Amino acid sequence: MIGANNSSIARTLIGLNTLVSGAALVIACIAFGTYDRTTSRAGAVRTLSVQAQIVGANSVSALVFNDPDTAGVTLSALNAAPSIVSAGIYSNDGHLFAGYQRDDTIETPRPRLMSSDATEVHRFENERITLVRRIVFQGRPVGSVAIQSDLQELNARQAQYVGMIATVLVASLIAAMLMSWLSQRAILTPIVQLAGVARAVSNGKDYSVRVPATTRGDEIGTLTHAFNDMLTQIQERDTSLHEAQHALETRVRDRTAELESVNKELEAFSYSVSHDLRAPLRHIAGFAGLLQDQAKATLDEQGHAHLRKIAQAAKRMGQLIDDLLAFSRIGRGHLTSRTVHLQDLVREAWLEVTSEQGVAGRVIEWQVAELPDVTGDPAMLRLVMVNLLSNAVKYTGPRPKARVEVGATRDVHGETVVFVRDNGVGFDMQYAHKLFGVFQRLHSSDDFEGTGIGLANVRRIVHRHGGRVWAEAETDRGATFYFSLPAKEHG
Repeated sequence: MIGANNSSIARTLIGLNTLVSGAALVIACIAFGTYDRTTSRAGAVRTLSVQAQIVGANSVSALVFNDPDTAGVTLSALNAAPSIVSAGIYSNDGHLFAGYQRDDTIETPRPRLMSSDATEVHRFENERITLVRRIVFQGRPVGSVAIQSDLQELNARQAQYVGMIATVLVASLIAAMLMSWLSQRAILTPIVQLAGVARAVSNGKDYSVRVPATTRGDEIGTLTHAFNDMLTQIQERDTSLHEAQHALETRVRDRTAELESVNKELEAFSYSVSHDLRAPLRHIAGFAGLLQDQAKATLDEQGHAHLRKIAQAAKRMGQLIDDLLAFSRIGRGHLTSRTVHLQDLVREAWLEVTSEQGVAGRVIEWQVAELPDVTGDPAMLRLVMVNLLSNAVKYTGPRPKARVEVGATRDVHGETVVFVRDNGVGFDMQYAHKLFGVFQRLHSSDDFEGTGIGLANVRRIVHRHGGRVWAEAETDRGATFYFSLPAKEHG
């Protein structure tokens, strides 16, 4: 039995079959009914024509010898035909010679004007047939006979035929519906099974179910086999995917454990750098200072220069250690994400940079556009702006009038893109890939101070925020550094 969920398909098939069968039967019945009506009327006309010929032949002598009584007797023979309601014999001038009426309420039919070459005419009107035929004797017309018949017998025949047609039509439609129901079960059963399996696969993601096998060689059988083959392939791929996912999860756990071990080793290394390396550096710097003080009178200028270089190298090494530790902490620190007023943050960073780098005596044109609010860690984003602004101030040092510009735009993806542009010495774009690496420098440390950690910190912080960093520049024509931040989340 077809389920309720699939009754619409069954009803559609039954309805279509019934509609087609019914339409064919109706067209056939209309055609047969039209044919029967035409042939029945033609038969009635032929019957009246024969009767008119008989009456005319038997009335010739009465017309020739002017004997209306004999003609009346001839017409009275029409009483044997119950369908004849009236008749009349007329002379050539159209006067009634003799007449017949089945009852007094019926008038004798009048002869219809005929052309000179016509022998007989008939007409249907008012549910009656009227036929007029010439009476000819020795090649000359001597009068005419008119016979009028009702259509009761013909109508009764038509009604009987319509009833028969209706009965046959109803019986045929019932038979068509029954045959459609029986046939559509054979067609729909595998389709219903196929739909049930598809629903189970879709809802439960169970690729182990199969449509019951069939030996049919038609399109439905082909579809069933193809669907089962597809499920087999999906099940195999799903199994492989689960195995690969399990292997990947195992690998991730192993890698995570290894990473945690490496992080612990890195923390131990950081502790060692922070304590074990700082002490020797302090000793080098301290003893170099003591030596310079105690041997001040005995050392020549070259000796003092050597001691100053030792002290500067120790100080630079300490700065490198501090920067490396800061870089390590940035990668491990926890991000505190909240709304950051970028305008205020840039102003604070600028004040810090100009106070630390000592820009007294320099002419710096400072341009800051309207900056939007962003979402991120305020302390880390502040460090990004400090590094970028510090770079801009440092590399515009040779310019008599430095220009530093800060702005922001929105890209098509909704990200906020912040840029810092300067008119400094710039750099060659073929080395741009080295900009954000640790200890990577594109200019000599003798020309510009620095450890090469600042831009690496910028990249790490921006990446942790889900953004990107890049730069554009021309040698001796300034540089522009960009970083993007994802669209602000509205709570």
